[in-house]
Amino acid sequence: MAEHCGLHRTYIGAIERGERNVTLDTLEQLADALGVSAAELITGTLSKRA
Repeated sequence: MAEHCGLHRTYIGAIERGERNVTLDTLEQLADALGVSAAELITGTLSKRA
């Protein structure tokens, strides 16, 4: 995941453990790597895609 996002693996781990907050830019990087929008990542809902 970290490599896919272009972020350090320890930073991703800290995010996963709730030890770090993310910026909007980082949120976008994470969402892009997961193939979802930032809004979908935050809300936990997937929008219908055509």
